[in-house]
Amino acid sequence: MNGKLRILITGFGPFPGAPYNPTMPLVKRLTALRRPAFEDVELLSHIFHVTYATVDRELPELIATLRPQAMLSFGLANRTPFLRIETRARNAVTTSFPDADRNVARKGAIVDGADAAFFGPHTEPLLRAAQATGIDVRASRDAGSYLCNYLSWRAIEAVDRDGGPRLAAFVHVPLLAHGGGARVPGGITLDALVDAGEAMLLEMVKLARAALRNAAPA
Repeated sequence: MNGKLRILITGFGPFPGAPYNPTMPLVKRLTALRRPAFEDVELLSHIFHVTYATVDRELPELIATLRPQAMLSFGLANRTPFLRIETRARNAVTTSFPDADRNVARKGAIVDGADAAFFGPHTEPLLRAAQATGIDVRASRDAGSYLCNYLSWRAIEAVDRDGGPRLAAFVHVPLLAHGGGARVPGGITLDALVDAGEAMLLEMVKLARAALRNAAPA
């Protein structure tokens, strides 16, 4: 590793009902950002194929090989017209809607004996950072029961393990028109998502560095 702070930015590919997933171009744009504040930061990217098996296989591999100190993930909420910063993951998996390989989960919970898992207080400064760009963004307590919620749960688990990232966050974005335009007049565009994503990344850099300082031995 080169000693830089490493932030893993993830999105998802298409899935049933959503042949176009705007998190793909969003992640690409964010990873390509060149700012003085990112001079000592390595922005890493990954797009997950929308299956539970993919998340279970690739997330541990990414953490083990890239060793990110923070993880900022994006997913599509195609019925929500605003940005949603998730504050928790639900212990729930839909058993009625298939993943991108047309597989349906057989069990309605991720693990036994739990209700929800929380990202932590850092979601509040991320919310404020996004709000400062003028975008319509709100905190959310319900990440659904599909792959976005599933990745959120697994990311929170990873934070609690040795060698995992110090911070993780998940953001739901609305559906865009192809090419990055808003689907409705005055709606959110890809450019607006990039601005909000950059603001959240800048905040994640500060939060991750603070977390590393606090974890360093005295």
